[in-house]
Amino acid sequence: MWDYPVELTPDDNQTILVSFPDVPAAHTFGEDEDEAIMRAKDALETALEIYVDSRMPIPTPSPAHGRPTVRPDALICAKLAVHTAMRTQGVRKAELARRLNWHLPQVDRLLDLRHASRLDQVEMALAVLGQRIVLTVEAA
Repeated sequence: MWDYPVELTPDDNQTILVSFPDVPAAHTFGEDEDEAIMRAKDALETALEIYVDSRMPIPTPSPAHGRPTVRPDALICAKLAVHTAMRTQGVRKAELARRLNWHLPQVDRLLDLRHASRLDQVEMALAVLGQRIVLTVEAA
């Protein structure tokens, strides 16, 4: 669901530039393709953090069409689902805190993509928003 295709472009100084067609704020580079893809994950997560902090909708990934894709960490994907459900339902942080019987700083930490929230807390937030996590494991 959160697999974002990347564009890899050779640069003049022997590096590979990385851009995300669906997330214009995410850019990085690497010495080779492997390093560029590795750095792309951090660039994507940082850009998506800006969307969450600004309460903007998370861009929908376009089809890969043979391009490599990058996905945020699983916990971040779950937090993006909370953010998206809140936006879709018009639920503000204070309302989510009320539904969960939490203090507002707890909701702030839950929506902080860099905070190592517990998965059960993310599941609780999704549950009060009428959502649930479905986990699958696939061959890499």
